Amino acid sequence: MFRSLRGHNFRLYASGGIVSNVGTWMQRTAQDWLVLELTNGSAAALGVATALQFAPQLVLGMWGGMLADRYAKRPILITAQSLMGLLALTLGLLTVTGTAQVWHVYTMALLVGVISCLDIPTRQAFVAEMVGRDNLANALALNSSIFNLARVVGPALAGLLIYALGGTGPIFLLNSLTFAGVIASLLLMRRAELRTAEPVPRAKGQLRAGLRYVLDRRELLTPILLIAFLSMFAQSFMMSIALMAKEVYHAGASSFGLASSGFAVGALGGALLAARRVRPGRRLLIGGALAFGVTQIVAGLAPWYTSYVVLLVPAGIALITVNTAANAIVQLGTSSEMRGRVMGIYFLVFTGGAPIGAPLIGWVSELGGPRIGVVIGGIMTLVGTGLAVLLANAIMRRRGSHAVVRGAAATAGSTR
Repeated sequence: MFRSLRGHNFRLYASGGIVSNVGTWMQRTAQDWLVLELTNGSAAALGVATALQFAPQLVLGMWGGMLADRYAKRPILITAQSLMGLLALTLGLLTVTGTAQVWHVYTMALLVGVISCLDIPTRQAFVAEMVGRDNLANALALNSSIFNLARVVGPALAGLLIYALGGTGPIFLLNSLTFAGVIASLLLMRRAELRTAEPVPRAKGQLRAGLRYVLDRRELLTPILLIAFLSMFAQSFMMSIALMAKEVYHAGASSFGLASSGFAVGALGGALLAARRVRPGRRLLIGGALAFGVTQIVAGLAPWYTSYVVLLVPAGIALITVNTAANAIVQLGTSSEMRGRVMGIYFLVFTGGAPIGAPLIGWVSELGGPRIGVVIGGIMTLVGTGLAVLLANAIMRRRGSHAVVRGAAATAGSTR
């Protein structure tokens, strides 16, 4: 389960990642709470903040993946992490001094989203350089475990600290310090042990080449389309935890952190189970997506806060099973020279669905209440899973028939 940690560089990366990810989840929890405080509990405002953080992926996600293929990945990551640490510091100072307004939160969320367009595909592609192909699936699952361990600790710790320190400002300041952990881990790596991919020379048509590469391979197309549909409502489900805690169950900040941690406990368990799998398959991917849709619906109907928190555990298991399986399938099916661009496409759809789904579910929740929003999100997850499979099959049939026509035309031309 932990074989990737035998490598010096991945051990460093994992250690720095634990510290940084705890701070990131503390900030995400504090950011949601701050928006609700500044807007008197507006679900629509919370949806806008979530959308702004992920909207840049729609425009810049593929460009970030292309740059990850062209340039050395470690310097890119150091720069990106430094900039995000500076943004956390700025928001913290604004909040502590009492000058923070909701547009400040919107601006910071948007800027973090822009930087993430380069950081995320680069970071994902960099995992292969640290551990090699044989241990890639295991390293991705452990990376997901670290992320979700932080999701357990971060929201709960943020909820307690918001209560103890009297506000969200100190949380942002603490998060700015945690970026030092991952930056230090990157600086201390042994360059000789990195399996550095050759940078791809600058050339025309590299984005189109990445798209064609995905469209021609069913093993890449199916998980990417499934994640595209799932991401629209997965992010809104996590956003709705704040709404359900505050508006339906009338819970405080500490209880909200507990609910977020309940979801993350399931996610951590799912990630650790994924680390034992050598190579995940299509059946696991689709089954996990269907299970997540069902648990969303049941959680939205939960009568008591305790039952709601308990139901967040299987929801977390299902969602992380899908995310980890899809990531591993895509990376293992991609050549090293295309990995940055393919991961750029993957994370474009992974995060790009949130600007569509989050405001929509936020608006529905504003009109009909958070329960209705969660239930509709679950129904749309089930519908999206079916559409992803049908669309992938249709695209492959269409491209296959075009390939046959092109081949016949080429053969006819050569005979003449």
